[in-house]
Amino acid sequence: MKMNQEKIKTTVWGVVIGAILTMIVGFGWGGWVLGSTSSSLGEDMAENAVTERLAPMCFEQFNLDPEKDSKLKEFKTIHSWDQDSYIEKNGWAIMPFEKEHDVSIAKKCSTLIMGLN
Repeated sequence: MKMNQEKIKTTVWGVVIGAILTMIVGFGWGGWVLGSTSSSLGEDMAENAVTERLAPMCFEQFNLDPEKDSKLKEFKTIHSWDQDSYIEKNGWAIMPFEKEHDVSIAKKCSTLIMGLN
């Protein structure tokens, strides 16, 4: 009877230690994440995808501006941390059917505008 208790005790401890090690390896190196982390990552990916898709529209609104050349010269003299505000002020980051600008689109649009020669 004592032998069976020892076997059961050893088996239970083996299962517990194995489960803990499996979780450490899975979460540490296996890429496992909690549901909340997965949800947060999904929301970030969706927001980035939308920004990547809409930033060219902002850039196109900049290109349609009749004063594009003078505004480009002025834009390139502005410090990088103020360029988003300049884009917002000119309304280029306001998407059709929206009433307000989107900061993430303005930031990406700033990068696109700075790529012009």
